Amino acid sequence: MVTAMAEAPVKVPGVEGRAGKFPGPSLIPALTAIQERAGWLPREELIALAREVNRPLYEIEGLISFYPHFRTDPPNTVQLSVCHDLSCWLRGSDERIAAIKQRYGADADVEIVERSCIGRCDIAPAASVNEAPVTLAADAVDAKIAAAKAIAAVSTAAVSTASGAHPNGRHQDGAPGPAPARWPNDPYPTPAHRYGVVDAVLAGTRDTAGVIASLKDAGLRGMGGAGFPAGRKWDLVASAPGDVKYVICNADESEPGTFKDREILATQPHLVLEGLLLGMLAIGAQDGWVFIRHEYGPEERALAREIDHLRAAGYLGPDARGSGKRLNVEIFTSPGGYILGEESALIECMEGHRGEPRNKPPFPGTYGLHGKPTLMNSVETFAHVPVIARNGAAWWNAQGAGSATAAAHSGLKFFAVSGHVERPGVYCVPMGTTARALLDLAGGVTGGQALAAIQPGGASSNFLGPDALDVELDFATVQAAGSMLGSGAMVVMAEGTDLLAAAVNVLRFFRDESCGKCVPCRVGSAKAHVLLGDLLARGGGPADVDETVRQLATVMRRTSICGLGQVALGPVASVLKLSGNG
Repeated sequence: MVTAMAEAPVKVPGVEGRAGKFPGPSLIPALTAIQERAGWLPREELIALAREVNRPLYEIEGLISFYPHFRTDPPNTVQLSVCHDLSCWLRGSDERIAAIKQRYGADADVEIVERSCIGRCDIAPAASVNEAPVTLAADAVDAKIAAAKAIAAVSTAAVSTASGAHPNGRHQDGAPGPAPARWPNDPYPTPAHRYGVVDAVLAGTRDTAGVIASLKDAGLRGMGGAGFPAGRKWDLVASAPGDVKYVICNADESEPGTFKDREILATQPHLVLEGLLLGMLAIGAQDGWVFIRHEYGPEERALAREIDHLRAAGYLGPDARGSGKRLNVEIFTSPGGYILGEESALIECMEGHRGEPRNKPPFPGTYGLHGKPTLMNSVETFAHVPVIARNGAAWWNAQGAGSATAAAHSGLKFFAVSGHVERPGVYCVPMGTTARALLDLAGGVTGGQALAAIQPGGASSNFLGPDALDVELDFATVQAAGSMLGSGAMVVMAEGTDLLAAAVNVLRFFRDESCGKCVPCRVGSAKAHVLLGDLLARGGGPADVDETVRQLATVMRRTSICGLGQVALGPVASVLKLSGNG
């Protein structure tokens, strides 16, 4: 008699340290709900939660200590969070923060917190008052603080009854504004025409293999930074073995200068969700999520309204539009941290663990959320899927700009433009548009000043000088110029800017946002910032940067687990090169 042996569990690098520990659903939504209700995480609430879910208290405390959004002390009446990262720094945040501290430093009702980018670079220098975004102009901040104090003067019970939240919890107001003008990637002339591609797939008049083929023919690449071919990714996950699969939209853009996905979520939630639903249908998933940063409260509400519409219209539920298919989409609110933009760290967070990147392989496409094949794309990537599926790959390819240096560019691209520009904001342009043309769309350099440098792809991209303004903004062309397209965020620096100080500002962001899992990133970013900070304090410049910093850059690039540590010193190295000291 032969006895069947149990299959040995698959060993997956990066999760072995906690394998088998703390089984059960993620506690992060429960913690988020407590903080929304109470304004913080009281210990008695944590003890009650531990007992309710039969999980150790130290596990819960370990989660809380990792995520910056969670707080374990009672909040002040007003929490004023001020951004000090690059786009805000370029527009005088240091001086504004000093003035704010002088004005409110002795006010016991106001807590002032300097923090990493809050995704409002278009109103730089940016801040938030109890998570409501505001520019750091004195009158705007004063008005928000006064309003927050007035709300807090109402009894907590009365506020809770009216809004379901503590006045120091997540910002709750924000009714939908007027319908925005259509962006050029929206194929639907009116709201009544929306979700046409999903309708066709659910009705059986289109197949998902054709949708994937269109994405491949269009050459659509991931728009979150990595640029992996989207059609190929969808095909890989669709062909992965397994009956249970998941789809996640990564809406956790947190890099300084990057806010295009925020605008897409606010104005095109229907396209993001249709792309997400098409991804679910293409790979055979029943469950999907939008993982959104907690600072995007107004955008999260716009997304929630659209999901409610989908449920009411029958797209979500046990029998989506009579197709016999079950589809469900939920929002997962991030507890904070730039590292969660890395796909495996995001998955660790959703599973209820500390958001530390996994070693790869395996990749999420074969071993993702809860060990199941998982398709993950960015907001912009999903938002482009409906127009490609509806209008065809040939139409998409024709939208790109002509090229003087390479093969014709394909499709459309959203860019966030900030820093020293007249009209910071989000622009949708043909892929391959030059940096010069994009700068012109944003009104040129502030006050007509000369240009010192740009970062074409967000904080992690290398600085390029004025002689690179005619670079065509596409993956290959920007890489050939010595930088990367990255997250689609162009940060502009006017002549007279201390470029080394700007690069060290970026380094500070990466130091602060390091998850601490790997030594090269955790120690290297801190050491480099100390060395360069001391150099700047002494009045030094690029010519004074010693070999130690260059050695740290090499070690971090070669040995860090994820992209954060690998690119942290890239901007500094690029400034040294621009100054002739590379």
